[in-house]
Amino acid sequence: MLGLMNRRELLRSVGLLLGYSSLNRLAGAAETQDAAIPRTNWSGNLHYSTDKVFAPATAEEAVSIVRSNSKIKALGSRHCFNDIADSNYAQISMRAVKGIKIDTTNKTVTVGAGTAYGELAPVLDQTGFALANLASLPHISVGGTIATATHGSGIANQNLAAAVQTLRLVKADGSVVELSQAEDRDRFRLAVVHLGALGVVTHVTLAIVPRFDMAQVVYENLSFDQLEKNLDAIMGAAYSVSLFTDWQHNRATQVWIKRKVDPNEADRSLAPEFYGATLQQEKLHPVAGLSAEPCTEQLGSIGPWYLKLPHFKMEFTPSAGRELQTEYFVPRSEGYRAMRAVEQLRDRITPLLFITEIRTIAVDQMPMSMHHGRESLAIHFTWKPDEPAVRQLLPSIESALKPFGVRPHWGKIFEIEPSYLRAQYPQMDQFRALATSFDPTGKFRNKYLERNMVS
Repeated sequence: MLGLMNRRELLRSVGLLLGYSSLNRLAGAAETQDAAIPRTNWSGNLHYSTDKVFAPATAEEAVSIVRSNSKIKALGSRHCFNDIADSNYAQISMRAVKGIKIDTTNKTVTVGAGTAYGELAPVLDQTGFALANLASLPHISVGGTIATATHGSGIANQNLAAAVQTLRLVKADGSVVELSQAEDRDRFRLAVVHLGALGVVTHVTLAIVPRFDMAQVVYENLSFDQLEKNLDAIMGAAYSVSLFTDWQHNRATQVWIKRKVDPNEADRSLAPEFYGATLQQEKLHPVAGLSAEPCTEQLGSIGPWYLKLPHFKMEFTPSAGRELQTEYFVPRSEGYRAMRAVEQLRDRITPLLFITEIRTIAVDQMPMSMHHGRESLAIHFTWKPDEPAVRQLLPSIESALKPFGVRPHWGKIFEIEPSYLRAQYPQMDQFRALATSFDPTGKFRNKYLERNMVS
């Protein structure tokens, strides 16, 4: 229960965490301000409101920085498209707080918050393990990803925060608290998707599974008519399935199918059609006309899970580069109707659009997750970098989706009014109370949280 708080307050070093040399920062990168950290988010649409940014190399340094600043916000891999991590005062970048410790007995891995999934995955794979899911971009950090319930895809796959077993963070007073799924239950589930409101995450323990191999294949031109009766069958046809569309001509331009395989299987033939869509003849990028070189391998080739689950390779600039992103989640049972509602706006959407991706995420029990309590279908927009025009359009899309109880992605651009947003999260009051208990003076509060969380 939330009222029965387990006060396992820690002020201990996490320097014993096993680190791999490829992930370690030099010890000299201490708690000084770091002018080398970019002052824009990944896509460049947001310039942060402060030039005061700290870059600790250890959790101990993060504690000292939090204690010495009256207002501060944690900064991850800068892949949010709105002001969730912005601050007028100071930021603390956790990208140098890394390290990996695998517990083969309990099938978990503990990582520093700044560790990217693309850094963690090969290490897991080499030791015979995997994560159950990955996002489409391997570049994002574990600590930042779970804060917004960023998700990956698959009818049976929960978002990445659902793998969290233990969360360690620095509270506003500089004390370190560790919350675990096994011991803290309701409070833990409320805290995992934390929106940066509770403190600065230093380490995360994730559940891991035995490693596996996958193959990826793409089909072209799937009629939307097929989705009316077959949405679940299509989206559940493999471990992960994504539809891409420009909303024109009543069709998904591409269907990306990622399936688990046995590398020793005898029959590797690919079906020439998938619900009327035709098998690709060459490697494809989701956005027509862009080089497919940055994309993970397709055409049915078999490889490790971490080289197939993402859409883009770690060594390349992902997606279209300078872009904007918006994403909305509706119950999967309403997915077809929601898509058709958005389609009515196609002639306003397409001129501003690079591509839309449609995917599924399994239900979870984390109250601040977009997928809490319901099987979800995601409608993701990758926009051209014209933010005024995109923001002018978003209310029309949101209005079309409100009858389905739409929830926007916490880390992407949306215009939904705060009163509607808060109503989509029945435990918002409990989350706000937890945030206040961890941060009574509002040290981690910013305009984003004031706007979307505070009454």
